Amino acid sequence: MSLTEQLVKLAALCGHADEAALRAALATAAEQQLSLVVTVLEKTQVDENRFLRAVGEWLGLPWLEQAVTEIPAAVRERFPARVALRYQLLPLAEDARGFAVAMYDPFDLVARKVATQTISDRPLRWVMSGRKRILQSLRQGYGIGAETFDQILEGREVDDALQEIRQEVNVLDQDDSEASVIKFVNQIMREALEQGATDIHIEPLADDLQIRYRIDGVLHEVPVPAQIKVLHASVLSRVKIMAHLDIAERRLPQDGRINLELEGQQIDVRVATIPSVAGESVSLRLLGQEQFDFARLGLDGASEQKIRQLLAMPNGIVLLTGPTGCGKSTSLYTFLSSLNTKERRIVTIEDPVEHKIDGVVQIAVKADIGLTFAAGLRSILRGDPNVIMVGEMRDFETAEIAVRGALTGHLVFSTLHTNDAVGGITRLVDMGVEPFLVGSAVRAFIAQRLVRKLCPHCKVPAAHPAGYLAEIGFPAGQEERIFQAAGCERCRGTGYAGRTAIYEMCLVSNRLADLITQRKPASALRSLAMEEGMTPLRQYGFARVLDGVTTVEEVVRVTAADLGALDE
Repeated sequence: MSLTEQLVKLAALCGHADEAALRAALATAAEQQLSLVVTVLEKTQVDENRFLRAVGEWLGLPWLEQAVTEIPAAVRERFPARVALRYQLLPLAEDARGFAVAMYDPFDLVARKVATQTISDRPLRWVMSGRKRILQSLRQGYGIGAETFDQILEGREVDDALQEIRQEVNVLDQDDSEASVIKFVNQIMREALEQGATDIHIEPLADDLQIRYRIDGVLHEVPVPAQIKVLHASVLSRVKIMAHLDIAERRLPQDGRINLELEGQQIDVRVATIPSVAGESVSLRLLGQEQFDFARLGLDGASEQKIRQLLAMPNGIVLLTGPTGCGKSTSLYTFLSSLNTKERRIVTIEDPVEHKIDGVVQIAVKADIGLTFAAGLRSILRGDPNVIMVGEMRDFETAEIAVRGALTGHLVFSTLHTNDAVGGITRLVDMGVEPFLVGSAVRAFIAQRLVRKLCPHCKVPAAHPAGYLAEIGFPAGQEERIFQAAGCERCRGTGYAGRTAIYEMCLVSNRLADLITQRKPASALRSLAMEEGMTPLRQYGFARVLDGVTTVEEVVRVTAADLGALDE
């Protein structure tokens, strides 16, 4: 039986039915000298690990059962990153029996030859493993961009490299290290985008350089090559050049933007540098060109209906509240996108403009030339808009102009930094807005948070003590519907994949407006709002727990318990 026929047979045993199509794909791959194993994995729906395990059994190769989280330093020295990453071979250990290496394509003779030449003094023991597991273990073991880092320092002592980098930053334009440093920075950004990160933080330590990605709202440290500290200045200079910042200024914070393209997708990167006692750090926020629709918001049917009713109103203010990074901007852009028709003129003023929407006039705040939220809002009101979006109500002047705009027939959207929906009422009054204006101009306060969604491939039933569930206010008698995160290769072992929003909607009714005018305390306002149907953030989140979307721990992490319940 030929190799092609054997692979077709194994794929069929693993669930692939269209054998004729697979034979044709393998024939094409053979003509183009492509990997037959990779062709099977990419052209079929077979389970990767199941198929590769079957290939290993056919060849008599053992299977790597456990994921590799760390490669010993001695093994890394013997098996350099440029070989491991270039040929996607995972060195495991060196013992009396030889040098063990994991692979997923046993028919890649070039890779096997290079590995044999690299470890020429010991016999190689080959082990089969999954492709995703090998790639993940290589990134974890060698660090991001390790292959490029090796090339930068290849043939030079570290001290020599450090001395060269400590020269003026125009070293990036002088020698062959230019391409390597550029490639290294690109690898950091590409890896972050592929993992779904929203932020990259490059931070100097006393004797090291730390890189962290924010994925699903949680920071994850990225493994980096040893001695990466020598490239700190060069990496920062490359980022500054991309963001059109002053590469010579290292004492003051700077802000800039980078426009990237990854596989046809436009990525907008906001860059902020911060001088610290250990050196300059840089933060990059990754903003893709997203599609904004209600399906992404995670609203239940009743909440979506309420919001659509608010959007249908001809005037008034709708305020979203919550801390930084809770998804307020995404919700606002979704609202604007749903209202964006040829019959409406929509104008926004933001700091900065995070996403561009065709058909919407968007203004970026430039305080250094006097274009503040208040000044821009005044100009917007003179431009005959139907819908206005103010990025944030930061002061009394902005809030007053927004209220005036709502009372003169405009639909206004904005944000406030408060912990809950009712807190937005007291925040506006504290700013100096008259309570009767708050009650008559504002239509709704909507608080929101983002919670991580359970990975659908590995979530498992959870068991929590009844006393704990009662303490946090979880609905009684629903314990069997709770799931928890387990962790698998598809979710990087976290147990979570993606995020969704939870909401708290306080609609300003006539009764609530009367209490606002009477300057009643926040506790009285909250009691009435709940009496009229407002669902607290935590209870909304618990409903998502019962739907199997998230976990109790996630909801508790992002919400504050009702103070009245704690007092009891």
